Amino acid sequence: MEPPLWVAGLRLPEMVRLQKFLADAGVASRRAGEELILAGRVTVNGQATQTLGTKVDPERDRVAVDGKPVKAKRKIYLALNKPRGLVCSRKDEFERPTIYQLLPKEWGHLHSVGRLDFNSEGLIFLTNDGEFSLRLTHPRYGVRKTYLATVDGRVAPEMLRRFTLGLWYEGERYKAEKTRLVSVGACQSVVELDLAEGKYHEVRRLFEAQGRTVKRLQRIRIGSIKLGELRPGKWRTLTDAEIKSLLS
Repeated sequence: MEPPLWVAGLRLPEMVRLQKFLADAGVASRRAGEELILAGRVTVNGQATQTLGTKVDPERDRVAVDGKPVKAKRKIYLALNKPRGLVCSRKDEFERPTIYQLLPKEWGHLHSVGRLDFNSEGLIFLTNDGEFSLRLTHPRYGVRKTYLATVDGRVAPEMLRRFTLGLWYEGERYKAEKTRLVSVGACQSVVELDLAEGKYHEVRRLFEAQGRTVKRLQRIRIGSIKLGELRPGKWRTLTDAEIKSLLS
C-alpha cells in the first residue's frame, strides 16, 4: 500500500491496479480479478478493459463488473489499548471476552494486526487493510514493537546482553533488537525490549530461557506510534500522518 501523495497541500489521486481494487472491494481475489478483467467483464468509466496493468482512482473512477457498480471499501485504521484478560480473536472457544466487545458493532469485521495474548496488554491496531497488516507483521519489513516487561527477581545487564545476541530455547531462536533496564529490585525488575520479528510469546520465552517469569507484559509502541495516554479499553483512529509513518 502506498501512502497518499501531497503536492502544494493538495492530495494527489491514489492510483491502484484494477485487480487490487476489485480485491479490496471484496469482489474477488486478485487472481480471480485478473480473470474477470481478461474476460472483458470489467469496465472503467463505461469502457471495457482487458489490460491487467490498468490503474484506477478508487475515489473518482467508476468501476463495474458485469454492469454492476463496484464501490471501494473505506479503509479503517484503529489503535486500541488492549486490557489484560481479553483475546484478540472475534470468537473464543472458551467463551472468554474479546477485544471486539470494546468496538462499535459495525467494526466487527476488522482484523487485528498481529496479536497480544490473553494476559498481555497495550497497543494493538485493527484494520480492514490487508496490505497494511502485512507491512507491520511480516519479518522482512522489520517494524519494531516495544514492550515493557515486569519480571520476578533481579535482572542483570548480562541477561539483557544475551537477549540482544540472540538465544535458543525449546528449539527456536529468539532475539531482542534493543533492551533497557528501567528498574531493578530484589523482588522484581522492569525491562523495555524492542522486537522486530514478533514470534509467538517471544518476550515471555526470552525470560523463561533465563529462569524468569513475566508478571506483566505491556506493548507500548509499534513503529513510531506510541501508546501514550490512550486508556485501557479505549480506541482511536490513526491519522493519515501516522499511517504514512508506519508505511515509510
